[in-house]
Amino acid sequence: MRTKHTVHSLPSFPVYSSAFVSPTDFVLGGGGGQSKTGIKNKLRLYHAEGATKIELLHELELASGEDAPMSIAAHPQREEIVCGINSSQAALNGEQNQNCRVYKVEDSKISPSTTRSTLALSDADDDYQRVTVFSPNGNFLAVAGTHDLSVLDYPTLAPAASPVHLDKGEIFDASFSSKTLVLASTVNLLIYALPSDARSDGPKDKKAGELEALALLQTVDRPQLPGKDAGSSFRAARYHPHDEKILYTVMNTVPPRTRTKSSPRRAFICKWDTDTWKLTKTRQVSDRQVTCFDVSPDGKLLAFGSSDLTVGVVDAQTLAPLLSILKAHDFPPTTLRFNPTSDKLLSGSADNTIRIVTIPPNLGATSWSTWILVIVALLVALFAYLAQRMHSAM
Repeated sequence: MRTKHTVHSLPSFPVYSSAFVSPTDFVLGGGGGQSKTGIKNKLRLYHAEGATKIELLHELELASGEDAPMSIAAHPQREEIVCGINSSQAALNGEQNQNCRVYKVEDSKISPSTTRSTLALSDADDDYQRVTVFSPNGNFLAVAGTHDLSVLDYPTLAPAASPVHLDKGEIFDASFSSKTLVLASTVNLLIYALPSDARSDGPKDKKAGELEALALLQTVDRPQLPGKDAGSSFRAARYHPHDEKILYTVMNTVPPRTRTKSSPRRAFICKWDTDTWKLTKTRQVSDRQVTCFDVSPDGKLLAFGSSDLTVGVVDAQTLAPLLSILKAHDFPPTTLRFNPTSDKLLSGSADNTIRIVTIPPNLGATSWSTWILVIVALLVALFAYLAQRMHSAM
């Protein structure tokens, strides 16, 4: 199906993160990072009507030496976002890395609010807050670097449990249900029970030794995928927004050792039954690795960005492909977000561009109706052929 989509150039602004704060307004995080490129690190608030026109509402430049905003999450009810931004090396001398940062987004303006340190950095450490995710009710916030994840109470940012540290594998994503947290690492899925939300007593900022560990309920290993790939890794994990019995994951594969330069590094979207933690559907979506992933808030669509520069949309129920935008960017997509009403999809890249896609309300339905018409047409042709053969035989 043809849909309207427009690329928007943002000179000297490599984009690494994004979040919609309303059906028409979104925040972008980007910049040159901590390297001395001369490109400033910023948060930008934009307004979009349709896909063809965007308007810059506000720009907040970060302090010199601070990192680019590498992840952003918008609170489901409050006019606030949380970003992963490493402090500057100068600020780290004797101080904690204030990597978890809350900003208010009110009256078309972004303003700093509070901060929290969850990642300790050394001079040689290049870790960053790659995961920032709210629970459905907004009472918990999960933030993670490469090997360490923290679950925080919101809005206090007080630790809700002791941090999770992984000795094996890297963290790439996390997703909340009403009762659990799924952590997606390269080697497995870790399913934890959420801590009790004892708000009647008021939030308490306990010391590390007083915090309870998250209870590990289940470990799910990498599934067996079609083909002869040497291995695979989890790249993303998201609960269905309206059915907690469904979880989607992205699997990136590693080709065999006999590979050539053109050997595919295939990517799959997998659908899981969270009662049994068994696969119910699997579909290959790309011959190159997926770099970003999102589920529409209405639960009908899944979107992915691939290192072959493609942005694609598939049906959440069947995993059937619905939309593919070839060469959506000049560099692989770094961020991908549906808006709250599921009628816009935004992708961003380090090539200084974003692309906005208008999602038709009948995107999935049109796909199914087209297939039904094709099947009916084939059946009519088959019956006509059989009738002609029977008539000739008489």
